[in-house]
Amino acid sequence: MKDIIIDALLDVFKVIPFLFIAFLLLECIEHKIKNKNIKLLVNNRRIGPLCGGILGAFPQCGFSALATRLFSSRVITLGTLIAIYLSTSDEMLPLFISSGIRLSIIVKIILIKLLIGIICGYIIDFLYRRKENYSNEIKEMCKDGDCHCEKGILHSSLHHTLNIAFYLLIMTLVINIIIYYVGNDAIANFLVNKKGLTYFLSSLIGLIPNCASSVIITNLYINNMLSLGGLMAGLLSASGVGLLILFRTNKNLKENIVVLLMIYFIGVFLGIIIDLVGLNL
Repeated sequence: MKDIIIDALLDVFKVIPFLFIAFLLLECIEHKIKNKNIKLLVNNRRIGPLCGGILGAFPQCGFSALATRLFSSRVITLGTLIAIYLSTSDEMLPLFISSGIRLSIIVKIILIKLLIGIICGYIIDFLYRRKENYSNEIKEMCKDGDCHCEKGILHSSLHHTLNIAFYLLIMTLVINIIIYYVGNDAIANFLVNKKGLTYFLSSLIGLIPNCASSVIITNLYINNMLSLGGLMAGLLSASGVGLLILFRTNKNLKENIVVLLMIYFIGVFLGIIIDLVGLNL
């Protein structure tokens, strides 16, 4: 157990500098394009799912939360919101980068999520046509996402880095202990070959309104404990704090539940499809 703890600490300490650099770069990008993103979504509702899918692919601080408030205020459509939720990668990108995953694999996964988000967004907007009453009120949601953007880029990047490092340490400890006592092959077989249960569990974990969900799912994939379909099932349903903000700001409870079920079953269904067709990166 002592060796397991030491190994976990060393693994986490090694990636902290890379995490910080990754978050610092992402914060710089976000602060430059945030206002343009908002205007792009609000002024182009007919291409909302396209814009939302593309913008959601960037793991920006609080963007899913911001999009949720825009939806609650009837500024963007349901399809645009779903596109953003499905394409959002949250903490996947920094973890992939810090773990040395090949750039080609990272790009392919992001593109898959982006395309799924855009297509599903347009389908939902076509099928789900409600009587819109858009308002022009746009409120900043970074504070609700607890990202500390108002305290500066360095502070926000450090906050994200320490947050992820904590989750990473816990997950690394859990994974190391499981691998030690059970074995890597046995765990992989249990997760992948359980009559589809893996996809339901992975998508369920993704619904956790916290960056911990994407950390858990991404780490399982990095450690070869999840297939690509299992990874996608979890990441498609992972919308960060978006769902939490949705239930807080949107008064239509039935609509909130519909949104939750949509992204959950989309994740499960497409995760299964991806593995059935044998897609591998």
